[in-house]
Amino acid sequence: MISNKLQCMKPLNGFSNKLLILLALTASLIAESITLSGTVISDNKKMITSRFMGFVTEVKVSEGDYVDKGQLLYTIDSKEIDSALTQVQLGISQAQLSLQMYQNQYTNIKLNLERHRRLLAKDMVSKFEVENLALAEQNLANMIIIATKQVEQAKAQLAEVKNQYKYLNIKAPNSGVIVAKNIKVGEMAMPGVPAIVLSDLSNLKISAEIAENDLSRIKHGTRVTVNIPSLNISTIGKVSAIIPSSNPMTHTFKIKVSFKNIYKSVYPGMYATVIVP
Repeated sequence: MISNKLQCMKPLNGFSNKLLILLALTASLIAESITLSGTVISDNKKMITSRFMGFVTEVKVSEGDYVDKGQLLYTIDSKEIDSALTQVQLGISQAQLSLQMYQNQYTNIKLNLERHRRLLAKDMVSKFEVENLALAEQNLANMIIIATKQVEQAKAQLAEVKNQYKYLNIKAPNSGVIVAKNIKVGEMAMPGVPAIVLSDLSNLKISAEIAENDLSRIKHGTRVTVNIPSLNISTIGKVSAIIPSSNPMTHTFKIKVSFKNIYKSVYPGMYATVIVP
């Protein structure tokens, strides 16, 4: 009876040993993994600014607004461009007037030259007069060519000035969320000074720092686990960047982890953790 019981217990003891080994391996893997603290960031944050200086006439968005690509953000006045447009239009009128004047003079002198050539054939005018008229005709023909180019150039300037009007309406270069707005109606918009900061939510990453001693455990493409505790989200990510510049105080390196953002509730600035196996 006792031997039978022992025989029955042997398989159980074998299963129990395997379970213990599996648990020990799992515990060992967990112990060997590294958990890094990080922050959700947008890898496509844009500083929106105007191309021309001018007073802000209208602001169409506020901080926290979601905008679509091509949506109007703000507008600035067009006084400077209006003035440039007036000058260019005046230049076109002057160039066209000069061209017309040279064309009229050329028509008259051409007729006069033909008449003098007939008179020269009858020996009624001097050859010198005919040569002078021929020279004047050639000069006017050259002036017509120059005046025509001046008209074309002035019209090209007109198209360029008109094209500048579209830069008075500043639009979103891509879809995203307005995370900062530094302008108000009546303020001066300055070229190169960020007026609006747009963050792209479709291209989010995790920014974290890894110790120098653990840097050898990761490389580009390493699969890691990304957790966002506040939303109870856990997903797989990949190391997309290793910044080759350490923090001399902490001897850590910054890394970026990309992940598929299928969650509309994830925003830049959220706390996240990265588990490196």
